[in-house]
Amino acid sequence: MTEIELNRSNHLIDPQLHVWGWEIPVYLFLGGITAGLMIFSTLLAWRVPEAERTRWARWLPLSAPLVLSLGMLALFLDIELKRHVFRFYTAFRVTSPMSWGSWILVLIYPVTMLLGLAQLTDDEAARLGRWGPVRALRLGRLVDWLRGGARGSTGALRWAALVLGIALGGYTGILLGTLGARPAWSSSMLGPLFLVSGFSTGAALVMLLPVGQREHHLLRRWDMGAIGLELVLLGLFILGLVTTGGESGRQATALFLGGTYTASFWALVVIAGLLVPLLIEGVESVRGLRPSFAAPLLLLLGGLSLRWILVVAGQA
Repeated sequence: MTEIELNRSNHLIDPQLHVWGWEIPVYLFLGGITAGLMIFSTLLAWRVPEAERTRWARWLPLSAPLVLSLGMLALFLDIELKRHVFRFYTAFRVTSPMSWGSWILVLIYPVTMLLGLAQLTDDEAARLGRWGPVRALRLGRLVDWLRGGARGSTGALRWAALVLGIALGGYTGILLGTLGARPAWSSSMLGPLFLVSGFSTGAALVMLLPVGQREHHLLRRWDMGAIGLELVLLGLFILGLVTTGGESGRQATALFLGGTYTASFWALVVIAGLLVPLLIEGVESVRGLRPSFAAPLLLLLGGLSLRWILVVAGQA
């Protein structure tokens, strides 16, 4: 990202003021999903006995680094000086959300991979050892050794995944919330909002997988609570901009209440991304209907739209 300081602020003659493109909302969206996957991998392990858990639920930790890597690729594409990425890891600044985020991201990889290995069955571990890349690189013994050590620390790894998942989900919102010069981002609600949204989108992705009936029931119940909480946080976010943001905050609020982003915000985020999935999941739960793909897909659309609209609106 290239930050440019100018004495004027006119988007008609200074189009470069819009310094964040599609890469940032995609990164925030995939980071939120990763946080949700990490949280759910722990919650399902605690609530569903090992004998009743499907392989998809046990493999959730291994999916987290894959999703996160796609998000980090989008972030890497946005960075202007790509050769200097390593500098994030030459220091740690306590007051910098980017510094916290950088170290959280790098810690997620060993924790999720070790937890994933620990939850493999003996047959799955044997198949992994025979997998082409693992066999070609002669990593079979290393995988067995790591799995053996991880199985003895499964409890600690689950707690680490839960804490890192919460930290990642909150960090994606705090990253925007600390940029007080942007009125639409200067809200303390963004951290909790993005955390709950990541929890919901993570649940949506898992519900698209062929998980067991008990696992899906738990996911749906947790997701309905998350949707309700997200609606409350959205209301507090708008209210905070109006009451504490002064004139700039009221101008930012106008973007969502009658301004440029009103239609997209209410149609894609609030209605299609939250209210309709909540209604579908409620009907399915009450009537005992077979779960459909409609609610999870709409939740994913809403989660991406939320981040996309907020990132663009913050630069308006």
